Amino acid sequence: MSFRRSLRWFFWLLGLIVGLVTAIAFAFAKRLVNPPRIPLWATPGDLGLDYDEIQFPAQDGVRISGWFVPAAADSTRKGATIVLIHGWPWNRLGEVADDLFSELTGRKPVDLLRLAFSLHQDGYNVLMYDMRNHGESAAAPPIAFGQEEAKDLLGALAYLNVRSDVDSARIGVIGFSMGANSLLYALPQTDKISAGIAVQPMTVSVYSQRYGRDLLGLLSTAVLPLSEFMFQVAGGLYFSAYRPSFAAAGAGNTPVLFIQGNGDPWGDAEDVAQMAEATPNSRGPLFVEASTRFEGYQYLIDNPMIATAFFEQELPE
Repeated sequence: MSFRRSLRWFFWLLGLIVGLVTAIAFAFAKRLVNPPRIPLWATPGDLGLDYDEIQFPAQDGVRISGWFVPAAADSTRKGATIVLIHGWPWNRLGEVADDLFSELTGRKPVDLLRLAFSLHQDGYNVLMYDMRNHGESAAAPPIAFGQEEAKDLLGALAYLNVRSDVDSARIGVIGFSMGANSLLYALPQTDKISAGIAVQPMTVSVYSQRYGRDLLGLLSTAVLPLSEFMFQVAGGLYFSAYRPSFAAAGAGNTPVLFIQGNGDPWGDAEDVAQMAEATPNSRGPLFVEASTRFEGYQYLIDNPMIATAFFEQELPE
């Protein structure tokens, strides 16, 4: 093969690799700026629960949509209420994991309605909502890994504060992944959360490195910086700027139970342990057996008595 032909093949392969890296980086960045909207596939009514369709403004005015599931009339919890916050890029029901991206990345279903049902059966009011840029809530791109989404939670607390069937002094929150980050970011800004459970929160720079390495191997060293640059162009911050542990340090006396899968290939047990250490009144971390990130989420859904026992202790009558 002549030198000129070899050079032509070299540049052709180089262009192919650059194009592939750019396409993958763009796909990841797009999901961070405008996550795909997952339609709601069920309602609490499907499980025989009464519920209210609700909307309320986030602290900064973004429209948030959700459901309020009132406790049964004979509940002895007397207005105790649990707020459920989903992860990225789910909706209030959780993760359906039925698209091509889920097939490629190994995402699995997460059924938050099942957890809501368990909490309701135990006598709690339950509030479920779609974070901004997700489900049926309004758009306010890009996502901020909990930093801006905390304003959605603060709006939910303001909504609950005016309901006569809610005891505003007995509100608990369960957040998953980015929803857990939202809880940690909100805690220094309010005294309306009596207790919280943070299921697999993440420091974005740690998560992105592990996520990219697991899915792309060495290719991630080229894809991640380009994705981060595209994300910044769209209005986001450096990944390293999102540090929920800094917010957790200002959580005050609010008890927070941390849960993390010990075999999570995307999150990091040490990262979560550091968040717990930074939280003044932390519980755990509770490290659970999980070979995937989604098994870590599912653990609490399969064992709701962990949540009900925690809130029974921390939200006393």
